Amino acid sequence: MDVAQVLRMNGGDGDYSYSNNSLLQRRVISITKPIIADALTDLYYDLNFPKTLVMADLGCSSGPNTFLVASELVKSIDNIRIKAGHDEPPQIQIYLNDLPHNDFNAIFVSIPEFQKNLTKQKVPGSSSPLCYFSGVPGSFYSRLFLNRSIHFVHSSYSLMWLSQVPEIGKTNKGNIYMSIASPPSVIRAYREQFQADFLTFLKCRAEEMVNRGRMVLTMLGRRSDDPCSKECTYVWDVLAMALNDMVSEGLIDEEKMDSFNIPQYTPCAKEVRNEVEKEGSFEIDCLEVSEASWDAAMDNSLDSFEQDSQGINIGKTIRAVAEPLLLSHFGESMIEEVFVRYPNIIKKQIWKEKTKLINVTISVTRKS
Repeated sequence: MDVAQVLRMNGGDGDYSYSNNSLLQRRVISITKPIIADALTDLYYDLNFPKTLVMADLGCSSGPNTFLVASELVKSIDNIRIKAGHDEPPQIQIYLNDLPHNDFNAIFVSIPEFQKNLTKQKVPGSSSPLCYFSGVPGSFYSRLFLNRSIHFVHSSYSLMWLSQVPEIGKTNKGNIYMSIASPPSVIRAYREQFQADFLTFLKCRAEEMVNRGRMVLTMLGRRSDDPCSKECTYVWDVLAMALNDMVSEGLIDEEKMDSFNIPQYTPCAKEVRNEVEKEGSFEIDCLEVSEASWDAAMDNSLDSFEQDSQGINIGKTIRAVAEPLLLSHFGESMIEEVFVRYPNIIKKQIWKEKTKLINVTISVTRKS
């Protein structure tokens, strides 16, 4: 699997699009707003109220969450500027980055409306900062920007995705991710891939960011030291159950199943800290673990029983994220069937598991 070619969220605005099934990710961004505001405040004062600010949102995807982040960045700077007593707002350049097959067209079409709404929502008595956008397609596990050109980097729910599937061959039989049934070699390969990728990410950003620049990163993670704990494997375990059922019924080839693995790793806070300290270019200002309930993904327009609704909503959320990976490996013929089975399994187990999503957020400063 060439991850850079196939990893993307479902584009457009259809029933299974990321745009319409990312309420959970929106909730996580809201949880981290105070950390982002603190980082921007420190940055603005550290840089002595600069006239221009260059920001990057890495793994921006498309849909309303892209502009939620942009809006918060712009409004935070405006509030900070007003409190500091400065009349002239800075000009702000925001780079929106994701892999090349991301739905950038949907983003660009939405920019004029965003600019219009931002003007309406400006702080009373102030003029909104001038804000410019550019799309930057490419992997954030490589260089994206000029040396020493970026003041602030943000990323939410992107860095748990790996640059490639770890080298495990077909040793993870019956699984599509790490699980309690996976051999130790699989767990080790996943961990080492995350360590290599995150270290590369930090090195690239260190070269691109100005001295005393800030970076806030949030990723799906875990509290437990065990990378196979239910808090980070649950949704993939359920997908594996659905796929295995289809294998047993002859709907999916067993060899195809055994060669499919999800390119993701959900780290604990200690692992994130270790890699930042190992790379050495950043000071850690804040490292927090939070949690979000799957209730955040609920579509309140559904009239069915709560248990059924949760199954349907979680199924749509996972489909918006995983469908392109499944399509590239198994083909189109199995998609509808697997996502009929997935919510049915979820709704039978959701009350037994009581699983919450764990988020690891780190705020860092580029050392001088």
